[in-house]
Amino acid sequence: MKCPYCNQDNTRVVDSRPVDENTAIRRRRMCDECGKRFTTYEKVETIPLIVIKKDMNREQFDRSKIEAGVLRACHKRPVSAAQIHELVDSVETEIFNMEEREIPSNVIGEIVMDKLKDLEAVAYVRFASVYREFKDVNTFMDELKKILK
Repeated sequence: MKCPYCNQDNTRVVDSRPVDENTAIRRRRMCDECGKRFTTYEKVETIPLIVIKKDMNREQFDRSKIEAGVLRACHKRPVSAAQIHELVDSVETEIFNMEEREIPSNVIGEIVMDKLKDLEAVAYVRFASVYREFKDVNTFMDELKKILK
């Protein structure tokens, strides 16, 4: 790291501490040449994720949309807010671990349904009925049969 005062690259870290709820690190550095101190911040660079919608439009990934869908599916079900938050966290982690710049919305929907299936069966069916756009009772029954297997 170059010193902002004398432009030398002989600096050392004298103090480090987490900031912004452990999402960044604040470092106090000291230049070995001029002895002056300065502060740097280190933060993980995230790749902007674009979601490809069903109509092929593209928009930036929005975690709150997943959260809203899961909340609607879990309405009046025995699922705690902590469980919903944990599910959305795991969906988001799985999506970002794919390390893709663009991801189709149907992939996100399938990940959510897979996790909801393990959490709460009724919430899963609710989410699937909206996501898969059930047209009649037969498609609804087909989905129920998949759960029962």
